[in-house]
Amino acid sequence: MINMSVDIAGVTLKNPVMTASGTFGSGEEYSEFVDLSRLGAVVTKGVANVPWPGNPTPRIAETYGGMINAIGLQNPGIDVFCKRDIPFLKKYDTKIVVNVCGKTTEDYCEVVERLAEEPVDLLEINISCPNVKEGGIAFGQDPHAVEAITREVKKRAKQPVIMKLSPNVTDITVMAKAAEAGGADALSLINTLTGMKIDVNRRCFALANKTGGLSGPAVKPVAVRMVYQVANAVKVPIIGMGGITNTEDALEFLLAGATAVSVGTANFFKPTATVEIAQGIESYLEKNGFEDVKQIIGLVK
Repeated sequence: MINMSVDIAGVTLKNPVMTASGTFGSGEEYSEFVDLSRLGAVVTKGVANVPWPGNPTPRIAETYGGMINAIGLQNPGIDVFCKRDIPFLKKYDTKIVVNVCGKTTEDYCEVVERLAEEPVDLLEINISCPNVKEGGIAFGQDPHAVEAITREVKKRAKQPVIMKLSPNVTDITVMAKAAEAGGADALSLINTLTGMKIDVNRRCFALANKTGGLSGPAVKPVAVRMVYQVANAVKVPIIGMGGITNTEDALEFLLAGATAVSVGTANFFKPTATVEIAQGIESYLEKNGFEDVKQIIGLVK
């Protein structure tokens, strides 16, 4: 029997496969395709202290090898989330990871405090949000801001804190070390890469926001490289993501040093991707004589 369980900051996942925030809602729409109990964890869409309307449309465009989105973290806010989404997820035997977004440090802390008494397992803090008090630069693009927000969130959090890093930086290891210094229990990376698409026939931007987040297979080599660098720079566990569409993709991240993986864009074109990847990893371990998934984490040096 292969042991597929992994540990993230003291929380045991039955397998290393999770969903990536923003691609799976809170699981309800996918539950008719996927038995959520077969996933290591469900990561919810970003939740803010108040409802966010998101960006104007159009806000999604297909690109070569992926997609570009500027949804703008549209969400119903923490009150609706606690009343509607948590009770739904509690029906399944899976871990619940709540992705938290905000425009100020206070926004994040408000959500984290509200979740302290809720039955959720881990918090994933999306620091790719623009910091309105600092002129709109993302929290995750300034190491001092990364460390400061991590420290503030950690003071208030009852659950372990995962900091989700932005790849739109010169050196990802600087941000990772800053989050670790601030007390992060784990890191997840990468978030989307900033991109742009122009409609040549209409001679205008494909997205109303002009720029958006590029995700899908096109970003995977960048993501694998960043996960490898961070795994060799910090001691906390890493959740790897970025363009994972099949078992082989997921294995690359594990071999590079990720303890778990999140599947995002693939859910849109293959709703069963997560469970197929979990099965595929198990088959790979069996075929190659491994008894425990932890034996392959960070195996490539």
